[in-house]
Amino acid sequence: MFSLFFTAYGLHSFQIGACGLRCYTCTAADPKSCTDTKSCSVIFNRCFSLRVDGYDMVTKGCQTSMACGGAMACCEGNLCNSATSSVPSVILLLVSSAIMAHFL
Repeated sequence: MFSLFFTAYGLHSFQIGACGLRCYTCTAADPKSCTDTKSCSVIFNRCFSLRVDGYDMVTKGCQTSMACGGAMACCEGNLCNSATSSVPSVILLLVSSAIMAHFL
């Protein structure tokens, strides 16, 4: 099971390095309306979401890890700065991998 997980993780990491990071990018009042994506420049290794208190706006895009922190929430991985949570999909991946490993 662990070898399958690390193989999948390695392929995901290779895909990010080979094709460049992709992030959602927008400035909008509703984070769910951010549907545009962008291939980040080589210098950017994180996606970000920024919401400033007192303003009804969110900004999303590409960023370097050094600029992350404070009000700027950063994440690693393609399209990780979406409005929807990726936790259920990760749990589904792990459960399906465990089931496959049990039958192999």
